[in-house]
Amino acid sequence: MLRTELDALPVQEKTGLPFASTRVLTNAAGQSVPVMHACGHDLHMAAWVGTARLLAEHRDQWGGTLVMLGQPAEESLGGARAVIEDGLLTRFPRPDAILSMHDDDTLPSGTVGYKPGLFRAISDAVTITVFGRGGHAAMPQNTVDPVVLASRIVVALQTVVARENNPVDPVVVTVGSIHGGTAGNIIPDEVRLQLSVRTYSDEVRARTLAAIRRVARGEALSAGAPREPQVDAPERGTPPVFNDPQLTQRLAGALKRSLGDGVVEMPQKMTSEDFAEYGVAGVPAVLLHIGAVAPERLAEARRTGIPVPAPHSPEWAPDREATLRGAVRAEVTAMLELLARRP
Repeated sequence: MLRTELDALPVQEKTGLPFASTRVLTNAAGQSVPVMHACGHDLHMAAWVGTARLLAEHRDQWGGTLVMLGQPAEESLGGARAVIEDGLLTRFPRPDAILSMHDDDTLPSGTVGYKPGLFRAISDAVTITVFGRGGHAAMPQNTVDPVVLASRIVVALQTVVARENNPVDPVVVTVGSIHGGTAGNIIPDEVRLQLSVRTYSDEVRARTLAAIRRVARGEALSAGAPREPQVDAPERGTPPVFNDPQLTQRLAGALKRSLGDGVVEMPQKMTSEDFAEYGVAGVPAVLLHIGAVAPERLAEARRTGIPVPAPHSPEWAPDREATLRGAVRAEVTAMLELLARRP
């Protein structure tokens, strides 16, 4: 099975490209938001289509069954689980292996990156709602300001990473969204914070989520809040991507024979991918990366220390032709290895 993602992100594109997205859609909360393929899913789909076309045109060179999967809702980390629960692995031929590819801002365009074993992190979406007592901005003494409380929580949460966790077992706690209030002269009643938490083990995940709850409660008590914060976290986070080691090494060998030095082993990442769900469901799975930054641009970034735009940035624009060609070559090579006619 060869899988690609279909969804975009609520980000306004600022690449300046002639085909830049100008779409504005309505999200689940009823808000109008600009959208773009800020994670390169449009490139993934294009490579997926190119691979399907080449394999269909050269059907005499391989045997077996190839299932092409276009998966929705990867960015919300629920799409893979949804298609599996909908019968993907029972209503259609169950694959002996599943492969996917993701663009990468740390590798030169067209370079294939692989990593056996643990590759991507567990992801948890956490929401903290803090409650205060609203009132006039000119009379803060009559209020409990939830904006200040929320700000203190944001700063305090970083000590969970810096002072409560073993540095060699990484944790990321990011507050990516804060919402509260309607006007500058009104202190609101509540503020909502949306967090992204990344870990690699169930033990560290449980300890980090417990610490987030403790910090939120402690700051609210210190501020004299009228009630405890509400902390919403999933019972089960998106699992870590685990690349089947034997299958990964087999594909890496085939890719190196075909592409030579353009295939490299890469380190783990703290980003997450719901592609992990296929491995959890018992299918040997491999997620590869394809470099998407022009070599000279990457070299300049390394020289200056100023990073290039990366996935989820409004300026993310893969080096189109080299990346697309490299992705198609890699996917076709991998599929021909897995679907080779045996004597």
